[in-house]
Amino acid sequence: MATVHSTAHTPSTPAFAAEAGEHWIEPLKDGGHVLIRPLRADDREREKAFIMRLSPESRHFRFLCQIAEPGEALLDQLMTIDHRQHMAYVALAHVDGELQEVGISRYAACPDAGECECAVTVDDQWQHRGLGSLLLGHLIDKARANGYTALYSIDSAANTAMYELARELGFTTSRDPDDNCQVIHRLSLV
Repeated sequence: MATVHSTAHTPSTPAFAAEAGEHWIEPLKDGGHVLIRPLRADDREREKAFIMRLSPESRHFRFLCQIAEPGEALLDQLMTIDHRQHMAYVALAHVDGELQEVGISRYAACPDAGECECAVTVDDQWQHRGLGSLLLGHLIDKARANGYTALYSIDSAANTAMYELARELGFTTSRDPDDNCQVIHRLSLV
């Protein structure tokens, strides 16, 4: 049975099991709604189209390098989801009669026991509506439910939107010791 939540999600909301059909209809700040659910194998073309719609700046912030088009190897990596060590939640909305990916959050387990690296990306046209908070909130809950003790994100120091989102959700921020053009946002999950 599908799990549907129609209220705004916060990191303190209880974690939900990754069941087949798990999804949420979430309200945005502007009164619109999106469907958030785990990424599925049949989302591959949506994921590629989403990346291609991102502005060069947003693509750079997401991948910390400039990519013109995601290759098959990158798409293979992005689509590898096992709901435990690799997790992703996709936000979908009808745009011009087509169901499009408008945002995504994901984490990947790290070699350091109990930690996972995360990322959140929102389509340029869908930013400043609260979608990043919703996506990252679901990801935080999933990481906690899977027993992770910390979540972190490595981002460009110029990515002020991620800095504000991280601060809003309780992450601490420090300079990346390996690259002074980057910051590390970290959230304790215990």
